[in-house]
Amino acid sequence: MNAPRIPTELVAPIFTPATFGQRGVVHDIFTRLRRDYPLAVAEVPGYDPHWIVTKFNDVQEITRQDEVFRSSVRSKTLVSQAGEQLMRHYSGGQPHIFRTLVHMDPPEHTQYRNVTAATFRPQSIASLAEPVRATARRHVERMAALAPQCDFTTQVANLYPLNVVLDIIGIPGQDHAKMLRLTQWLFSFADPDLKRPGADLADPAEHINTWNIVYNEFKDYFEGVIADRRACPRPDVASLIANGQVNGCPMEERAMISYLIIAATAGHDTTAATTGTGMWLLAERPDLLHELKADLSLIPGFVEETIRWASPVQHFVRSAARDYVLRGQTLREGDLVYLSYVSANRDEEVFGDPFEFRMDRPTGRHLGFGYGRHNCLGQYLARTEMKIFWEELLPRLASVEMAGEGRMSESEFVCGPKSIPIRFAMH
Repeated sequence: MNAPRIPTELVAPIFTPATFGQRGVVHDIFTRLRRDYPLAVAEVPGYDPHWIVTKFNDVQEITRQDEVFRSSVRSKTLVSQAGEQLMRHYSGGQPHIFRTLVHMDPPEHTQYRNVTAATFRPQSIASLAEPVRATARRHVERMAALAPQCDFTTQVANLYPLNVVLDIIGIPGQDHAKMLRLTQWLFSFADPDLKRPGADLADPAEHINTWNIVYNEFKDYFEGVIADRRACPRPDVASLIANGQVNGCPMEERAMISYLIIAATAGHDTTAATTGTGMWLLAERPDLLHELKADLSLIPGFVEETIRWASPVQHFVRSAARDYVLRGQTLREGDLVYLSYVSANRDEEVFGDPFEFRMDRPTGRHLGFGYGRHNCLGQYLARTEMKIFWEELLPRLASVEMAGEGRMSESEFVCGPKSIPIRFAMH
């Protein structure tokens, strides 16, 4: 690969989950990459070379071209060479253990997405506003009962979007805790506090072993859900997926199970991370709390800026299907490209004062929900959930401050606060 190289000592930390528990370190690395190596190759021992894409416009250019930069042929997230081999072993030769919309290319991606697309369109989400608001009020009441102190992540932020999304899917309340546990094992496999019990983080194969265990636990659970919804469909997302057809045929099994998995994990985890980030900001910025309480019409701008600020999905990987020139560099057929969303959402050429939290930025001018045909299917639901939650909470939140040190999860893929201890008063 004849291309500019990033010094290994600079780029290697972003190949390590623990680095992402230190948000300042992550931003320092990507700030230097944007400045000195905006599009260059990382060669880290144990991994295939990856082009590291750090700039907003470059990430957009790549993600709008699914025919050039493919999602289905290699791992969609950063995985070692040994890990890729192990995934193929567990999946019967496929490049992914999970086979979600994230891992598909058009036209297959479009066909599978259309199975549930109507449910997540803005007009459909608008019809869910009242049940979502009822769930938000219930969690605000729970938070009030916890005053004057709680861990906002574990006692509020993780639970509210979990309940909303799983209710829409059709998963009974008694199983919500199981879904949360499996979500944490999946996305935070390397975090010492959130990992699967018994996971050996010193084992290089642990990453993929955990994913395989999680897939099989979800499969065991969702096989019963699928059988139930085929026998007796209900007005829920599980019924749409269980009975959905692609080209007039039932979905391929791994794809159907994975469809339910991604809905039951990413459907709430990223919203929880963003909601938690919002509270962390308010606890450290009393001026923000005062401004929002004085004018609740600012909430949509607060939500959008929190999405940019949190950027819970850190990266995706694609592979080039043909040679392509970007920023004067030739990406060759077969090359891997690492798309950094956390970097793109701090790009100085796109966001004035990118490390300032500003609620007046243009709506949607970020990549927090991706871009192109792979943009997040649940983005309108996520926005609605967060907007409603803050509408219910802020009029009652008299004050809030940190009651200890906030901590981020240690995950290089989906990352958010794992602990936000706060001291607060409610009206």
